[in-house]
Amino acid sequence: MSANILYVDDEPHNLSAFSASYRRLYKIFTAESAEEGRKILDAEEIHVIITDQRMPKTTGVEFLASILEVYPDPIRMILTGYTDIDAVIAAINKGQVYRYIQKPWMEEDLRINIDKAIEIYNLRKENKELTEKLLIVNKQLEFLARQNLLS
Repeated sequence: MSANILYVDDEPHNLSAFSASYRRLYKIFTAESAEEGRKILDAEEIHVIITDQRMPKTTGVEFLASILEVYPDPIRMILTGYTDIDAVIAAINKGQVYRYIQKPWMEEDLRINIDKAIEIYNLRKENKELTEKLLIVNKQLEFLARQNLLS
């Protein structure tokens, strides 16, 4: 399965560089704003969201926190050229961010982090499916147990 990656950044050259680097490995969606990012999330199943922290209208953390309730499943990463410990803490606490990566990114390091994020996404999805199956089997067992008690 090819993973769907959404990259949100207000700088078009960053979006182009990202797409050029990773389009052969993943299906890349890019957005220049949080609003564009939301439209893509509404239309596509996204596995990993990568966002710039410092954007004009909304920070990356604000964007990730705002979509958390509607889109809880994608793994979240922040890319930034700034080292701001408060932003790092907010990213982890509010946006449930998996990785906080410095710009300019190292292509191989970012690819490894994306691959790990995809692996986590897939494991969480599999875990959710197995939990749902387990609940169904438990209900069936409870039903059979009640039938045996009544016999």
